Amino acid sequence: MMKSPPSKALIIRVNLIFIAFFLVVYATLLLRPSSSAYHDQNAAAVVRCSLRECHHKTDKGLKVKAVLEKSDSNGRNLTKREKPSFLNGMRRGMKIGMVNMEDEDLSEWEMQGKIMHISYDRVSELLEWKDLYPEWIDEEEEIDGPSCPEIPMPRLQDYGYMDVIVVKLGCKWPEEGWARDPLRLQLHLIAANMGVGRGRRDRKGRTKIVFLSKCRPMLELFPCRELIKQEGDWWLFKPDVVSLDHKLSLPVGSCNLALPLWGKGNDEFYDVSKIKHSTETTRVAYATVLHSTDSYVCGAITLAHSLLKTGTKHDLILLIDSSISLTKRNALASAGWKIRMIKRIRNPKAEKDSYNEYNYSKFRLWQLTDYDKIIFIDSDIIVLRNMDILFYFPQMTATGNDGSIFNSGIMVIEPSNCTFKILMQRTKEIVSYNGGDQGFLNEVFVWWHRLPRRVNFLKNFWSNNTVETSLKNQLFGSDPAKVFAIHYLGLKPWLCYRDYDCNWDIGDQRVYASDVAHSRWWKVHDSMDEGLQKYCTLSAKRKIELLWDRKLAGKMGLQDEHWKINVTDPRRLP
Repeated sequence: MMKSPPSKALIIRVNLIFIAFFLVVYATLLLRPSSSAYHDQNAAAVVRCSLRECHHKTDKGLKVKAVLEKSDSNGRNLTKREKPSFLNGMRRGMKIGMVNMEDEDLSEWEMQGKIMHISYDRVSELLEWKDLYPEWIDEEEEIDGPSCPEIPMPRLQDYGYMDVIVVKLGCKWPEEGWARDPLRLQLHLIAANMGVGRGRRDRKGRTKIVFLSKCRPMLELFPCRELIKQEGDWWLFKPDVVSLDHKLSLPVGSCNLALPLWGKGNDEFYDVSKIKHSTETTRVAYATVLHSTDSYVCGAITLAHSLLKTGTKHDLILLIDSSISLTKRNALASAGWKIRMIKRIRNPKAEKDSYNEYNYSKFRLWQLTDYDKIIFIDSDIIVLRNMDILFYFPQMTATGNDGSIFNSGIMVIEPSNCTFKILMQRTKEIVSYNGGDQGFLNEVFVWWHRLPRRVNFLKNFWSNNTVETSLKNQLFGSDPAKVFAIHYLGLKPWLCYRDYDCNWDIGDQRVYASDVAHSRWWKVHDSMDEGLQKYCTLSAKRKIELLWDRKLAGKMGLQDEHWKINVTDPRRLP
């Protein structure tokens, strides 16, 4: 006898029982405390909350710290952060100045002492970085009137002395140009001004400044050697007040000269006493770098000779790699350079065998820590007037190049192993606008001080008009010199015939051509010892290139007709 099939109602009841049982088991497993390694390591760090109330922050993927928000009496949301451990090492009863910390829960800091909020007018949103760092300024003071916009600062007289100043900095990294933010600069300058004017100093003349930021504070104002401790987004600095005050005495941007070398209408030399809070630096040197090729050996020898002719008594340091032969090293030493051997540094973004493949070797300058200040000078420059005054200026001090960019041909730097480490850490991150060290350094040191262009006078004629040509050639040839140094852009004088500037023979190089500047370089060369002059000979390959360029210039019929000049340079011969 066959059994009747179960009814549809019975099947539904059975399915419901199974579903209920499954839900009970699932709920039990869900609510059971986790035994995972993550939970065991930091169970207290897991906070269940809404996005409005809680933000989770990871620290190298190892643990999660909760950053909570709560409301104050006015209904504002306040961010509560874990306090830095170095706060525990500070004494109680301190006076603490707070900048841009109104949306932070300061209860932990209030346990350490009295909180004072520092008020200031926020810099205008219409202010752009190019307003602070214009491409061109009136260096000769031919037009009266201010040229720099104002960045508001707090009224120091409204506050007493403080044991520590705490500043919250915004950070727009990795947005393009994130470091060139006027508000970010304003907050740095407020920190510096409050530290100098209202910071209590220790026996070594230092004060305490704390930053809250995901980005490293500006190296130019707060160098890494003054960083005492970093903990997450907290940065504790103890800056030297005299050094910081010296930086603040300079213009905020490069819209005014940091060093007006002469008065209006004359060439009167600048009075060092006008530099406020200048620091007496005893360990200083001039330096240049040669690597990968010996094609600049002649330039470096001539540079050393020109420096010594100005009467400087400071060391001349030359960084070179093994590509420079022993014979040429000895010649460079005879010219006055103290030789330091280096291992060259490759630019990771450069193509193999390109001109800029190893130009990051210049970063080795920051390893010259037996000196406090270095004036770096490219080896395609000659110096015509003593430049020792530049040792009074801080890193980064240079002449303008394009827009807010400084020219790295002559610059004042402060050697530091930790700065060198930062440069090396950022080689893969930073994209240099010109593929070289100048573009890289301009992304690291955005706050720089403008020297007059006569300190690093570029041999170029971009506007290519009669007025520009006449003015520049007059300065190139002036005797006594009106420029401190001439920077030979384009083909170098020692790679041309003595008779004329060979930049005239190449179409896209003619903007660099000046027979007056060319003659000035050879005048310095001829005053050298004859034993050193022989390192400025022309190679067989270079002689062929010069003849070829002259031939092409003749075919093009270049109207200046330099290609017709009868060459008498004895170096043209085999």
